[in-house]
Amino acid sequence: MFSQDRDQLRQAYLTAWRKAQADEPLKPVERQIVEVAGQHPEYHALLEQGEAAIGREWLPEGGESNPFLHMALHIALQEQVSTDRPAGIQRLYQGMIRHCLGDVHEAEHRILECLAEEIWKIQRHGREFRPKSYLKCIKRRGAGGRARD
Repeated sequence: MFSQDRDQLRQAYLTAWRKAQADEPLKPVERQIVEVAGQHPEYHALLEQGEAAIGREWLPEGGESNPFLHMALHIALQEQVSTDRPAGIQRLYQGMIRHCLGDVHEAEHRILECLAEEIWKIQRHGREFRPKSYLKCIKRRGAGGRARD
């Protein structure tokens, strides 16, 4: 999205949030960040910490999840859907929304579990992204089925 530097990426989130709170004009990517952050009120206090949030570590071993990573996954998924890459993601995304009875945010969270799992496998095993595996995971989570009862 911006760079490979973690601190620069985090700074982009903080800047977008600060600008939105001050009613300053936002670039398109900043609007996207603010929209995703707006769906996560539990992250607002962190985003308002400014520089103090940049160096913080979230350790999965301690049951913590990284809010910056979580928001980045939302943005990555939205990019995938807008370009239909990997091919078929748009259809599965719409299917997941139907499965979640129209709750887009819940649908995205279900898909993000698959995306995070795929990224973990890439890092863990040093392999390339496997679109078929990713799309299969999404189907297993309900994107191909009918709405739940």
